[in-house]
Amino acid sequence: MPRDIPVGNGDMLVTFDRKYRIRDLYWPHVGMPNHTGGHVQHFGVWADGDFAWIEEDSWTRSMRYKPDTMVTEVVLRNERLGLELHCEDAVDYNNPVYLRSIRVCDLRGSAREVRVFFHHDISIGGFPVGDTVNYDPKTMGLVHYKDGCYFLVNGCDSRKCGIDHFATGTKRLGEAEGTWRDAEDGQLVRSAISQGSVDSTIGFDLKLQPGGEEHLVYWIAAADSYKAARQLNQKVLDRTAERMIRRTEAYWRLWACKEPLDFSPLPEPLRDHYVRSELILRTQVDHDGAIIAANDTDITHFAGDTYSYMWPRDGAICSQSLVLAGHSELSRRFFRFCQRVVEPEGYFLHKYNPTGSLASSWHPWLKEGRPSLPIQQDETALVVWALRRHFEVFRDVEFIREVHRDLVSKPAEWIVSFRDHNGLPQPSWDLWEERYGVHLFTVATCIGALDASRDFADDFGASEESAKYGAAADQMRAAMIKHMWCEETGHFARSVTLQEDGTYTRDMTLDASAWGLFAFNALPSQDPRVASHMEAVRARLTVDTEIGGVARYENDYYHQVESKDTNRVPGNPWAICTLWMAQYDIARATTVKQLQQSVPVLEWTRERSLESGVVAEQFDPYSGAPISVSPLTWSHATIMTTIVQYLLKHAALTGKPAGTVAELTHTRPGG
Repeated sequence: MPRDIPVGNGDMLVTFDRKYRIRDLYWPHVGMPNHTGGHVQHFGVWADGDFAWIEEDSWTRSMRYKPDTMVTEVVLRNERLGLELHCEDAVDYNNPVYLRSIRVCDLRGSAREVRVFFHHDISIGGFPVGDTVNYDPKTMGLVHYKDGCYFLVNGCDSRKCGIDHFATGTKRLGEAEGTWRDAEDGQLVRSAISQGSVDSTIGFDLKLQPGGEEHLVYWIAAADSYKAARQLNQKVLDRTAERMIRRTEAYWRLWACKEPLDFSPLPEPLRDHYVRSELILRTQVDHDGAIIAANDTDITHFAGDTYSYMWPRDGAICSQSLVLAGHSELSRRFFRFCQRVVEPEGYFLHKYNPTGSLASSWHPWLKEGRPSLPIQQDETALVVWALRRHFEVFRDVEFIREVHRDLVSKPAEWIVSFRDHNGLPQPSWDLWEERYGVHLFTVATCIGALDASRDFADDFGASEESAKYGAAADQMRAAMIKHMWCEETGHFARSVTLQEDGTYTRDMTLDASAWGLFAFNALPSQDPRVASHMEAVRARLTVDTEIGGVARYENDYYHQVESKDTNRVPGNPWAICTLWMAQYDIARATTVKQLQQSVPVLEWTRERSLESGVVAEQFDPYSGAPISVSPLTWSHATIMTTIVQYLLKHAALTGKPAGTVAELTHTRPGG
């Protein structure tokens, strides 16, 4: 089930499913650890002897955010109970506190007794061994704790602060389902402490006048000690939870709208699409700099692992969108993170945990009996390329001086050394992490990185290095054209494999990642070979259903829905691949009319998003339902980048300023 309306602050991240149940709770890092393990945190209401959990069909749900901010706006209506709930969710922008404000409204016109229940299936650190949950008389809340990690749950209604009902107990041991079942009669047993595989449920009593409403605020405060948890709980009481929500709302509105972008060349809904993507992307960025690919634990049912890692490739491309949006500190944090984890030789490994430790991988160190670097070379190249994009916008020379050796000089020297006799990169894994060889996308990113390194060398007066990197880029570009372009098919090879006789065999499968040719300036977008290839991608990889969109490559097997008619449905449509075609059209446009041909693609991604604006990795080609992880950070970053590229090109064609940071520094990103 896709994740929806995530809220966070860089330390704490809370995600929900489509039924408004909390499913993931991350702290103290975005993506690590997940203290719920993806299990459901139940939320239910008892009224006049009747009970309904929020996942039941008796509820209707509207789940969105308040405009231009990271505070939710959720409306829940239950005709059977005669109630409507108006909820706002936020993580305080400055403290690890999740808050939910609820207005409970009577629909029957009679006096009502209502009880609201919150269930916590918390396994601290991601596993339940050694957990404790107890009632805390001092705060009148419950505390889940283990090993320097404390979660205090509490709340206030209009009459008082502190919980009215509570139960602690056992979960998933024997026949024990959890304490949430105890709430269904409107009562809880008030068991004060439980240890081991535990859960808890709390409840609040509300009294509604005919046609009236009552207000309730609930929170989860995270801390590294019992004392700190109590202090944070007191801070919520002193400042009031409502004031914390209001200031968080104001903060994120200021953050998201700080740049004076002129969206008037685009339809109004696309302005909201941009701002929403900007805020959703922010929820996936850790305070220590890691940009996490996605935080949706349901993918473990398919792959046995999550996307809660920092891939240098995804992070670099996402950092570009942050640069274009003017968020210089976030991009600097990302590059500082990269500086901490880059290998001494100058390359990056597969992926990393948000703490900087090496993450899980399926790339072997031994291939066909020989040592092999378990890398995707495009990841190293893209960090160098993205750092140049950052510098061209912000011109922060002192920062570049601090990271130059580790993120420019060493990677550039390694890229130069990691080539075959023709000047193409040595084999590594492709960006889709499926094939080993010399890939077109990797070649394009390496050319982009070498060009970036040459430009840095020019800036710092290093003429020898400039000449070396420029010559290597030119040689690689020429080798790419010679060995990867096929005149007979009119498009480039997806990858090539060097044979013992020095020649290459070609994999001519069409792949949308050829976008990298012009995105990283391996070739200009106006090059007839780029045009021929991209038009072939459009013709062959566009999904021929009512849903449309562009697949990754021919007969894409990942989460494949259509395996028979792959001529009509070459794969599931991906948000990033579809937007790459829009970026191609933007790059080639020489008139406003040509530029406007890319607008329907932007509208397509908006139409594919959930009501909240969340965009998945890919979609069902027949129903349009989200598939795989949701939200995918890369999807939202690509939405942002494509919209800014549109505004920049429109400004260039019309002379009307777009108001972007990139424009103010005379930067033209993305080819």
